[in-house]
Amino acid sequence: MPREHIILECTEARAEGKPVSRYMSSRDKKLQPDRVEKKKYNKFLRRHTLHREIKN
Repeated sequence: MPREHIILECTEARAEGKPVSRYMSSRDKKLQPDRVEKKKYNKFLRRHTLHREIKN
């Protein structure tokens, strides 16, 4: 089963003292062995920010 569920967390929210936003996603371990980074919307900051994969 190469597909894996991951959690993406905002990288900018903690620096600004706001609550972090998190998203669930999935990735293919064979095609993407590194950690995933995506631009997603943070509703607390009201803009798109960089979200990185965190450890489960």
